[in-house]
Amino acid sequence: MTSSDPNPLVTYGLFLAWAAHDAEELARGPRWLRENLPELRERFPGVPERVWKAVESVDEREFATAVGVMALIVGAAAVAGARSGGRSAFYQGAVNGFGLHGLVHLAQAAAVRDVTPGAATSPLVVIPFSLWARGRLRRAGVLRPVRLGGVVTGLAVAAGATVVSHAVGRRVAARF
Repeated sequence: MTSSDPNPLVTYGLFLAWAAHDAEELARGPRWLRENLPELRERFPGVPERVWKAVESVDEREFATAVGVMALIVGAAAVAGARSGGRSAFYQGAVNGFGLHGLVHLAQAAAVRDVTPGAATSPLVVIPFSLWARGRLRRAGVLRPVRLGGVVTGLAVAAGATVVSHAVGRRVAARF
């Protein structure tokens, strides 16, 4: 590591911040969805029925397995960041996607006018960590510029990782 490399907390901190955030989602996710699904269906009638059916079918085991799969993805990003001194595009994309996904949680909470799973740790952990890490990467001279296309790609990759995590979670949970 060169003297301009960021502290390992900047890179491995991604995993720690993610773990704190996903602990909240694990504690509240599936139960909150079950309890609020009728109201959500009524409030958002334009959402296709297949989406509601997919959401309704997620149980605690599938959700926990999906979180485990996402742990592997986020952990790999943190390791890539540590090994590269924060320069890894995968790591930086994960930091950006993590922060943006915190904004998505806040938007979801605003849309349903309730504290949704993930909304409590988003302003306390997710967004502050992402901004702090980006600032440390900038000071170390390794932060890659972010453009609109990168933001869209980051959100798409985060959404894709979520879909893959849940698909794996569903398959694993169905076997046990």
